[in-house]
Amino acid sequence: MKLQIDINCDLGESYGAFKIGNDEKIMPHITSANIACGFHAGDPMMMAQTIGLAKKFKVAVGAHPGYPDLLGFGRREMQLTTEEVKNYVIYQASALQGFAKTIGMKLQHVKPHGALYNVAAKDQKLSKAIVDAVKALDRNLIIFAPPKSALSSVASRAGLRVACEVFADRSYNSDGSLVSREQPNSIIHEPRKVVERAAKMVKEGTVLAVNGEVINFGKVHTICVHGDTPSAVELAKALKKGLTKAEVSVKPVSSFI
Repeated sequence: MKLQIDINCDLGESYGAFKIGNDEKIMPHITSANIACGFHAGDPMMMAQTIGLAKKFKVAVGAHPGYPDLLGFGRREMQLTTEEVKNYVIYQASALQGFAKTIGMKLQHVKPHGALYNVAAKDQKLSKAIVDAVKALDRNLIIFAPPKSALSSVASRAGLRVACEVFADRSYNSDGSLVSREQPNSIIHEPRKVVERAAKMVKEGTVLAVNGEVINFGKVHTICVHGDTPSAVELAKALKKGLTKAEVSVKPVSSFI
């Protein structure tokens, strides 16, 4: 059977007078969009605009809820109760659900953003709060999670579909975590290298860590390109073209899991 993969991107991150990324140019080259819901980035106008853009290009949409940390772009860890996390996820995802409904679309998935995603990868209690929120909204929603993470295992045990996600434009530590953005070479900008890494992750389920060790992810369902990376459009375009050339079918993750 032909290999299948989803290409996702974090979009809708502009807000007010501040423009982040280039959503209109990147949208034709992805199959799933993770849309900011106002807590770490985005605003109601941007949510509506991004949902409409996704519909135009037949891209599946998902909520990208984060910590309430607009100044830190959701990349700073916060000390919150599990009840707070659950309600914050419900608040954000249901807001995007509303915008989707107004133009006849449905949410495909939920992908935690930034620090919320990174902490949930290791924290069972935080993962359960996120999963409980998603279950309360719609049990058909897919959870995007790192392979072999606390979030993926908690979501699977709860009966939710899980899309194991890897990052085409980020470097990995030997434990499978992402190299901090504060470190040099944490972001990969060269399209050829991004495509080579992605093809290996899809076909073999492996990637080389920064120390040269091989990380085994297992089955991979979706690959992320960050929308705020300066070369995001170029990377997404090269990724879709390269994977297709490698005989990998690129399509929304809900069509094959």
